[in-house]
Order: sequence, then C-alpha cells, then structure tokens
Amino acid sequence: MFNPGQAAPFLAPSNPAAPPVSGNFPGYEGFLGGGEGGFIPSPPLVLPTPPPGTAPPEWNLTCVCEEEARQAFLQYVSEHCCYGSGPAENGVITSREPFNTFRYSLQTFTESRKLEPKIEPYQGQPLDAGSQPVPPPWAIWVQAPPNFTELEKDVPVPFTSSIKDCVTCKKTGKCKCSACSGKGNQPCSDCRSTGSKAGVQCDKCNGSGRKCCSSCSGKGFKVCATCKGEKRLLEYLSLKVKWINDQEEFVTEKWSGLTKVKLRDVTGKKLFEDTQCLLCLTQVYPVQNFPDVELCQASQKMVTEHQNKHSQTERILQQKQTIELIPVTKVTYQWEQKSYVFFVYGMESKVATDDYPDSCCLCTLI
Repeated sequence: MFNPGQAAPFLAPSNPAAPPVSGNFPGYEGFLGGGEGGFIPSPPLVLPTPPPGTAPPEWNLTCVCEEEARQAFLQYVSEHCCYGSGPAENGVITSREPFNTFRYSLQTFTESRKLEPKIEPYQGQPLDAGSQPVPPPWAIWVQAPPNFTELEKDVPVPFTSSIKDCVTCKKTGKCKCSACSGKGNQPCSDCRSTGSKAGVQCDKCNGSGRKCCSSCSGKGFKVCATCKGEKRLLEYLSLKVKWINDQEEFVTEKWSGLTKVKLRDVTGKKLFEDTQCLLCLTQVYPVQNFPDVELCQASQKMVTEHQNKHSQTERILQQKQTIELIPVTKVTYQWEQKSYVFFVYGMESKVATDDYPDSCCLCTLI
C-alpha cells in the first residue's frame, strides 16, 4: 500500500539504453566490423564469361492510321471537361510521322548480408554457443524471395546464443521510476503541495501534499525495459539479409518533341529480353549489334556500372535486360486555317498536346 513517508527500496537507476553487447563470438572476430556500412563482402563468383546479348537486327512499327489517331484524340479530349470536341472531330489531319523510340531497361537483383549483435529477454530459449563451430556468414542458408522481389529478413546465426545477466537493472528485473525518482509519489498539482485548497483539506492527496505516482502506481519502480523483468538476457548474432532490385532505364532521343517523362507511363512492344540466373550465369552481357548505337553504348555503361556497384558488398543473384519499342506518332492537323500537333504514343495510344485550340481560359491557366 502506498505510504508517502515510506522510502522505496534500493533499485537500479532508470536507464532506457540497452547494455552493449560484448560481441565475443568465436570465429566471427573479423566479421563484426562488417566492412563499408557494416555489410559483409560477398564471396567472389568465378563464372565463365556470358555470351554477347545480341538483339534482333531491325524492328519497326508503322505509325497509327488516321482513324486510330482520331479515336485516340477524341478519347483524350473527352477526359478534359473544358476542351471542346470540334478540333478533334472535324480537324483535318495533314500528316502522320513515326518516331518509334527504344527503351532499354536493366535490373540487377542482389543480396547483402550484415551482422548485428542482438539481445532479448531470456525466457528459456535454447543456448548453443560453443556447441559447434559458427558457420561463415555467406554459408548460412536463407530462403530468398522470388527474383526481383525486395525483402528484408533477420536470421539468428547458429551456435552464437548465450546467456548473460542484465546490467541495466543489475539483475533485479526492476528499475527506479524516473517520474518520481523512486519515491512512489509526486507533488500534488491540485493543491500545489500545500495539502489544502481554500482552507479545506485536499481530497486528491488527503492533505499530505503529495499523491501517488501515476507512472509506477506508487511502487517507485518499473519493470526493466531491457530484460522485461526476466533479470537475464539472451545474447546472439543476427544476420540481416536484404534483397534489392536495382532498376535503371534509358530511352533513346528521337527529337520528336515529346518529353521522355511522358513515356514512363506507357508500355511498348518487347523486342528483346536477356536473363541470367544464379544456377547458370548471374550477370548479363551488354547488348551488341542493335541498330541504335546510342542504346548499345548505354547498355555497356549501365551493365559495367551495376557490376562495379554491386560486386563488392553484395551478391548478384540475377540480372535482366530488356528492349522495348515504344510507338510514337506525331500527328499534324488543320483547324480554322492553322496547323496544330498532337502525339499518339505507347501501346495504350495515349495522347499529348500542348496547344489544343478549343479550351477555356481556366484550362489554359492550368
């Protein structure tokens, strides 16, 4: 029962910080530093050089026909409430010019491993430290997600689990309440610690000037946040495994007037795909013999950069490169004796235009 005059028993001081882990794990002395960013260097993979990724010699899509262009234009106008339908319905299409654009994409799916000492309350978990040699970090089997799926996992390292006393609470399971400094009571805010209000005994503190600490319910202590009252800790090594899909794209410039940003939202016709997996070859070879020289140069640059970027602290599990042909048609039309332009692009036949001639002032401002 709470007694304002009773002193609380000696307890470990309140300290929310967890105790440092000793890190004494035989066989892992050289790994706990973890290299750059704490990640463990991946073992080198000695693999044969993959064959050149040779793409088809020539691919082209013809520009959309006049009827397809007009239907796409009408659909575009119907999605803008302030656009009049006159130019889309009755404008005279005078020319259609194809600007078929290639999009190259490279994906690199990697796995990284990082060691972290961990502690948790000991509640009878098995202890296996020293029972067998600790396996090297990259020798520990971990179930990987489907290729190109990002995920993180924490996996206990076998044969590193041991027990230690909790230093936060000095093996008592309790820590002094920081709100009341272990007294179990606090100054009464209702009467400002005077014990009375307007000459009447304060009913909140029964005239003592102090009231029960709401944080610890008058006990003067709280359960240790580190060991959760168990007094002992389980200490072990955890392997943090992370799978990342690094994707990069390159779009050829055809000087059509359509910005590359718009092409991000559409799909194209897949012309070429090259995938290498862990069971055979993990890395693709840059595209060669493709009619667009700029794309071949971009492939060479991106493949080299990805391999240099990921080969030090990560393991490349799979790479995939694709080439898409994005159809782009520049359509010129006449309306009220003036020429205007719109673009039909992507397999979805999306439309873009900057100078639609029949729009209200509000749309023009937007």
